[in-house]
Amino acid sequence: MRLRFTKMHGAGNDFVVLDGTRAPVALTQRQLQHLGDRRLGVGADQILAVERSTTPGIDFNYRIFNGASGDEVEHCGNGARCFMRYVHEQGLSQRSRVRVQTVNRVLELALQADGRVTVDMGEPVFEHPHIPFDAKGLVPRAVGDFQLWSLADVAPGVEVAVLSMGNPHAVLRVEDAAHADVAGLGPAIEHHRRFPQAVNVGFMQVLSRQAVQLRVFERDAGETLACGTGACAAVVAGVRLGWLGHQVEVHTRGGDLRIEWLGMGSPVLMTGPATTVYEGEIEL
Repeated sequence: MRLRFTKMHGAGNDFVVLDGTRAPVALTQRQLQHLGDRRLGVGADQILAVERSTTPGIDFNYRIFNGASGDEVEHCGNGARCFMRYVHEQGLSQRSRVRVQTVNRVLELALQADGRVTVDMGEPVFEHPHIPFDAKGLVPRAVGDFQLWSLADVAPGVEVAVLSMGNPHAVLRVEDAAHADVAGLGPAIEHHRRFPQAVNVGFMQVLSRQAVQLRVFERDAGETLACGTGACAAVVAGVRLGWLGHQVEVHTRGGDLRIEWLGMGSPVLMTGPATTVYEGEIEL
C-alpha cells in the first residue's frame, strides 16, 4: 500500500503525521515501526494520527504511536502543536482553537498570531497509582511542598520528583545539563522497578526562577531534541519544589518552549513552534 504522510517537528522533536479523517489509520505495529525507522523508513520520534471525533465538543481524536516500538502511547505535547498546525494547513479546520481527545485526556490547542501554538496540557497528576510510581518502603525528602525520592541504587545522590502529564515523568536536577550523564542515568531510571510502566526522565538545570536548560530521555525513544510533556513536568516539579516561578522559558537542544503553571488545581500551558518539513508518500 502507498501511504501519504507529512513530516513535521516541534522544537526538533520530529513526527510523521497521518490523515485518518477520510479513512481510519489501520497500520500494523510492524508498519508503524517501518515508518519510524530513520534508515529504512521516514524516521520519527512519534507517529501522529488525526481522526474525526463523534464526541460532542471534541473536534478530533489525537492518536500517538512510538516511532521505535509502534506502540500507542498516552501523550505528546510537541506533537500536539504539530497536530494543530497540520489540521490548519490541510484545511481540516479553520478554527484557531480546537479540542482533541487523546487516550486519557482532552487537550485544547490554540494557534497564535505569530504561528506558534499554545496547548492546554491539563492538570498534572501526582497520585502515585496514577503515574504510576511504587513508593513502598521509600522515605522521601520534603522540599518546598513536594518530595524528592532517592534512587540511590541507580547512582549515589540521585533524587527524582515524580508526576504525570498524561504520561509518567521523573525529574532530576543537575548542575550542568550539557554534561549530565543522560546516556547512562536515562535508561537506568527509565526502566527502574519503581516505575512499572517505565518513565520519561528529565535532566533539569535551573538557570534562574524564570529559565531552565532541559534534556529528556524519553521512554522507548532515548534522548530527543525536545519533549513537551517533559518540559511541563520539569516546570511543575520546579514550582512545587520552590525553585521556579509560574512562567518559565525551557531551553532544549531543539528550541525554546514557554511553560506556565499557576499551581495546584490549574492546567499547564505550553507555547512553542510547530514546523512542516515536507510531504511525501511511502510504500508499506
